[in-house]
Formats: sequence, structure tokens, C-alpha cells
Amino acid sequence: MALLQPFLSDASLAKSIAFSPFNSTLKSTVVVSSWHSLKKPPYQSVQLKKQWVKFRSVAEARGTIPVDEKLDSDEKVLLDASSEEEFRRERIVVDYDWTEEWYPLYLTQDVPDDAPLGLTVFHKQLVLYKDGQGELRCYEDRCPHRLAKLSEGQLVDGRLECLYHGWQFEGDGKCVKIPQLSPSAKIPRSACAKSYEVRDSQGVVWVWMSDKTPPNSQKIPWFESFARPGFRDRSTIHELPYDHSILLENLMDPAHIPISHDRTDWTAKREDAQALGFKVTERTDRGFAGWWGKEKDGDLPNFLRFEAPCVLQNNRVFTDKKGQKQYFSGLFLCRPAGQGKSMVIVRFGSTMDPPPLAKIFPEWYFHQNASKVFEQDMGFLSSQNEVIMKEKVPLKELYLNLRSSDTWVVEYRKWVDKVGHGMPYHFGHRTICLPKEAAVVEHAPAGLVARISASSPAKGGIGTMHAPNITNRYFRHVIHCKRCTKVVKVFENWKNVFSAVTVVMAALAILVSSRQWKAILMVSAAFCLTGVYACKTVIEMNTTNFIRVHRRL
Repeated sequence: MALLQPFLSDASLAKSIAFSPFNSTLKSTVVVSSWHSLKKPPYQSVQLKKQWVKFRSVAEARGTIPVDEKLDSDEKVLLDASSEEEFRRERIVVDYDWTEEWYPLYLTQDVPDDAPLGLTVFHKQLVLYKDGQGELRCYEDRCPHRLAKLSEGQLVDGRLECLYHGWQFEGDGKCVKIPQLSPSAKIPRSACAKSYEVRDSQGVVWVWMSDKTPPNSQKIPWFESFARPGFRDRSTIHELPYDHSILLENLMDPAHIPISHDRTDWTAKREDAQALGFKVTERTDRGFAGWWGKEKDGDLPNFLRFEAPCVLQNNRVFTDKKGQKQYFSGLFLCRPAGQGKSMVIVRFGSTMDPPPLAKIFPEWYFHQNASKVFEQDMGFLSSQNEVIMKEKVPLKELYLNLRSSDTWVVEYRKWVDKVGHGMPYHFGHRTICLPKEAAVVEHAPAGLVARISASSPAKGGIGTMHAPNITNRYFRHVIHCKRCTKVVKVFENWKNVFSAVTVVMAALAILVSSRQWKAILMVSAAFCLTGVYACKTVIEMNTTNFIRVHRRL
């Protein structure tokens, strides 16, 4: 992400960031087997309880593996394909249930006030809405009557109504109205929608997916930086056409920023691509953490933390010219939205005052720039998703990971190895479990086709807003963002006004006989045309996909 580039900038830093270990009180299993024969059960396994699983870092583990001296050059560059546990043919597995987690659903400020919202977590379809008291409610997205989607319904007096037969639901899913029942009949107790627990925390709506285990409030992530006095952040939400594990992998990869996002803003430059240094400081059953930075600088000022199930955070502490500590945080909440799809909430914030130039630009400008960043990677990542699905082998056999760029990627995939058995599907470093349903891969269009498909109004087709396309910026971001939706509507209206006034002015200029009035009217018409162009430009900036220059023709 180009917006991560502040972590690569030069600045004086505090020496450390406060960090609390993950809660890792879990039961785990050590499975002894050869990773080459993953498809040949049964495995020998040993159950044991423990609070902490301690591993050596990737670099340390290499010391225990015999290395052919002839391969020294490659060994110094590449991350070893095997860890210490793999060399001993051991596989560490921990108890994990993907449903017993809180997942980020939406930004609270963007939840519609007057309509239900259809969302997914893995393969589970949900509907989120605000009731008459403004309380957030979440149900399974299907009517118990005939399985119609409740997200296609409407809100009536704070109740969620299925538009197929008019059944209405409120509170914890209780059915309160069935139009087809006779006045003397009672509504069946079984006529209720399955409900899910939701919480609003620090501006994000979280959902607890388990219907067997009561919600664990202690598992709701809390972000210390966002609670600091004077901390300001910009938050956006984006729907993306590739798996959430690929999204997370991309977001924890700072090495691609100077190349893929070259000149996207004033910080990302391809000539800054260089070797990076990494130090893993913590590994637990719920994630990992560590420091990273430019290898040539000798220090590692940036702190990265990944926490189950899908929370990634990058923190940095600056010391300003006045000697005061300033905190910068990049937060990514990545929700699995079905095989081959994901949704991410991006939050960048700091205790520092924004530079004067940044204050000039409106909020929508930064939103469209964030969309551009995702579009720059979209083609790579959607095709990566497709290759993984086709090859059907662990990523250890597909990736060529460098020590100086890919440490976090390997750490994440190895964590997936430990917990993947508790997910609907997973793609690990040396294990893989394919989804029951094939991935829905929607490639980002390129070249002339992309220019046409993403042209005005860039909402699925020429002159229409009714053909959803997840690779299109309008459907990936604008419809999920109240502020950008408002901007598009306002500028569409102003464009229509300017267009109408231009036509009137031009007609009057033809009809009047006075040269002076002709000149005034023509100048006015030209001014209005400029307004049309400006409005059209703003609309396109918010709705049209970024296309790389070398692929436009």
C-alpha cells in the first residue's frame, strides 16, 4: 500500500512502542508427519496443553538445518523453505474455530439509516441494519419463510421487512407481522430470523459468528493509538476481488510499495526500492509481531502486529522538533467476504497536525487516492488468487521468498498452517485446504477495454448504475461510503445544472442581435462549460478505475 510509505520515511523515533502479548491460552496439537504426504492420513498426533508456543525466528532456525556450501549464495538471499519444526517433520497445530471470533463488518458512520445492508463473512451471508432506536441489528440474510434475502427488503417503522411476502422482524430476529395470517392466528415461534451479536467499537461494527459459544467481549480488538488524545484518522472501506489471505499478505508487504505504487503520492518512488530488515519478536497462537525498516539504516523503527482473525497494524513513534512523541498508525481490518472476495477497512491516523497542503484537499480526494492504490495491485492479486486455486499445492511450493522483503508473508502463512484446520478453507505455507466452491475470480480489466468499462459514469456500463462489478471503483468503494456517494450525487446535479444553463446561454446568444449581449452570453456559456468539465472530472475521479499508462492502448 502506498499509504504505508510514511513507515519508510526518515524521522527521529522513539526507541520502543508499548505492546501487550496476545492472549494465547489455547490447547494445541503437535502432529508428527511429513509435509510431503499431507494427503495421506492418518497422522500420528499428540495432544498437549500450553500457554505459549515459542519458536525461533526464521533466521535462527536456519542454523539447525544442514546446508550445502555450494548453495550458500541462494541461502543468503532466500528464506529457507523449511523451519526447524519442518526439518524434524513436526507440524504444530492449535485449537481454533473461525466462528469464535469478532469480524469487522463495516464503518459505523457508513451503515445506512434507511435500508438493510447485505454482507458476508466467509460463506455466511448476513444482513445489517439500524432499528427504530438506532440500534444495530444483524441476522442471517434469509427469510425463514421461503429463504428470500432480507437484505433485498426494506425498513418499515424500524422493522426489517422481507419484500417477498411482507414478513417483518425486529429485535433479536422475532417475527412480528405476517400479512397472510388470519386475525385470530398466532405467529409461529419458529418464524424468526437467526440473529448474530454485533458491537460498535472505536467506529467499527464487529460481529460474533458463533451460535454455540457466547460472545467473548475481551476478544474485540482495542487499538491504543486510536484512543489517544488528539489522534485523528481517515477511514475508508473497499470491497476487493481476491481472497482475504492474499489481501493481508499484500498489506504486510512493504517491499512492493516503491514499485507498484510509484508516484501515487509524494512518498512512493521506485528508486527507493531496497533491501529491508525484519526482526520477529513474538509468535503466539493468535498471530505474530515484530520490527522492520530499511536494512541500510541499521535500525528497525516500524512495528507490525498481526492478530487473529484478520487484524493488521503498523505503528511508528516519531519525536518531533519540539521533542514530543507523535504516534502514527496504519490499521487494516480485513474481512473474508467469500472465496475470492474480501472487504477491508483502512484507517490511517496520527497525533500530528496534518501538513498545510493536506488541509487544502477535500476528504473525497484521499478516498479516491486510496482506491487508486488498491487498483494498482488488483490485477496482480486477482491473478495470484487464480493461480493458487489452479495449482492446488501449498504456497511453499509456489513462492520464492526473499529474506530482505518477504519475512512477514512467510510468518503469516505459517500461522495459517497452525490454525487453518479451523477455517472453512485455507492456503498455508505447507498445508492447503481448498474451498468446496470454486473461487469467483474477477480480473481487473486492462488497456482500452478497461478505459471503456470504467468510463463515465463508470458504474457497470454506459449510462447505468445497475450492473454491479466488484472490479469497478464505484461498486468497490463509493456505494459503501456515504461521503463519496454524496459527492458523486452533488456533482452530478451541478453538472446537469451547468449543462442546462450552457444550452440556454448558447440559444440566447444566437437569438439576440446585440453584439455586446452575444459576447456576454457566449462568455457565460463558456464559463458554464468549464463548470460541466470540472464536475465531470470530479465524478470520474471518484468512479473511474486507475489504468497504468503502458496498458492504455
